[in-house]
Amino acid sequence: MTTVVLVDDQAVVRAGFEVILRSEGIEVVGQAAGGVEGVRIARELRPDVVCMDVRMPGGDGITATRALAGPDVADPIPVLVVTTFDLDDYVFGALEAGASGFLLKDADPDVLVDAVRRVASGEGLVDQSLTKRVLREFATRRAATPRDVAAAQLLTAREHDILGLLCRGSSNAEIAAALHLEASTVKTHLSRIMTKTDTRDRVQLVVWAYSRGIAEPA
Repeated sequence: MTTVVLVDDQAVVRAGFEVILRSEGIEVVGQAAGGVEGVRIARELRPDVVCMDVRMPGGDGITATRALAGPDVADPIPVLVVTTFDLDDYVFGALEAGASGFLLKDADPDVLVDAVRRVASGEGLVDQSLTKRVLREFATRRAATPRDVAAAQLLTAREHDILGLLCRGSSNAEIAAALHLEASTVKTHLSRIMTKTDTRDRVQLVVWAYSRGIAEPA
């Protein structure tokens, strides 16, 4: 069973999320009203996913996300940021802090459930209404990033092609169609790329590519 810790300063939001998740067989094992408490509870309980708000008086969600899932964390806990705010700085900050997904609170219940399951499985997710904008933001901010030659050499030519399409927001099916591959082959390639780059999901793989100047703006 997938386990979740909810971190949000609004009790009514936590209660609503708990009802939605429990109805789909996802167990809420802990709750917190702020980032500092959320980090403590998550480290103690080690859930499959932490659903994290961004703006909270008891410690902001981006700092808490970095403490749980940042690049320097030896044993990270996957974080799904779920917030009312879709400001670019929040989205960008959360993903750079190590979040495996970003979802708006007005998403349908089934989207929340799917997001939790995808993050728990290591796939990662960014709200579809934000995906293209987030990728454009990464491209803009990283346009002048020097290419990390050593990192680039980790990947084969085919892997570079697949990664490039992923960084433009393409799904597995779209990548497969563009490169005349089976979708299962694309999935296998992505799994190998994540192993080579030591990234835990598609979202953080995109962050890795842009932060090293490997992905190029469309």
